[in-house]
Amino acid sequence: MNKAIESIKVSKRFGEVVALDNVSLEVNRNEIFGLIGPDGAGKTTLFRIITTLLLPDKGSMMVLGLDTHKQYRELRKRIGYMPGRFSLYQDLTVEENLSFYATVYGTTVRQNFELIADIYSHIEPFKKRLAGQLSGGMKQKLALSCALIHKPEILVLDEPTTGVDAVSRKEFWEMLKKLKEKGITILVSTPYMDEASLCDRVALIQGGKIMDVDTPRRITEKFPRRIFHVSSDEMHRLIRDLHQFAKTDSVFAFGRYVHFTGIDDEVETSELDKYLSDQKHTNVLVEEIGPGIEDVFINLMGQQ
Repeated sequence: MNKAIESIKVSKRFGEVVALDNVSLEVNRNEIFGLIGPDGAGKTTLFRIITTLLLPDKGSMMVLGLDTHKQYRELRKRIGYMPGRFSLYQDLTVEENLSFYATVYGTTVRQNFELIADIYSHIEPFKKRLAGQLSGGMKQKLALSCALIHKPEILVLDEPTTGVDAVSRKEFWEMLKKLKEKGITILVSTPYMDEASLCDRVALIQGGKIMDVDTPRRITEKFPRRIFHVSSDEMHRLIRDLHQFAKTDSVFAFGRYVHFTGIDDEVETSELDKYLSDQKHTNVLVEEIGPGIEDVFINLMGQQ
């Protein structure tokens, strides 16, 4: 069986809010699968159904060949879950938290220490410190250690890098790659589009609907038009003027640049450059670039 997770037309509502709308997707064994979308897209609801903490209103969820409704007791022994909010006991020390979670799953820290050794080495110098007094990056590593201490087959991580520094984010993804090499299937959600490229496959989700599922490279290859990044000395006026350009399809701010697409592929850099110069912009830069996941995401949202 190559499927670690199979969601079949899963829907979930909370009152008038549709959290998931007919979601179907498959996660293969021993892959890093990313669920990419902004806050409120439905990522956490889907993860809670996968980890047997919620029941779908419609559809079915199969994890490791087991039904999350009928066989949840068996599944909980085989899944490691790291929720978005730090949920460990803040008034216990690092080593007390780890020992407690090992006991809950009927194991010991020593029995599965090899699996978390690389991760725990970062926080071992602080093992006597209360969990509530750790930095964001250290809390992240402790939560990951506790999620792994029972040697799960699937690791579910809900926005694990939110609120941590860039160095900790990089270290965390390096740890995930090592865990994959040990045969663990990893399902991770993130609002950071740049992290999509670190996954084997990703699903783009918005408004409780899956917009696309594929490898990051194939998803960006589907972008239908040429894209340019543009800058000048007056960013706000630049955005306004590009919206007024006759051949504009879309204009979005991306940090120090604006991403521009035309209504057809006939727009050239020289044409844009001349237009902006005529509008009295200075230090104009117009370059054609390859699309990123965020460009694709915005385009798919526009289609919806």
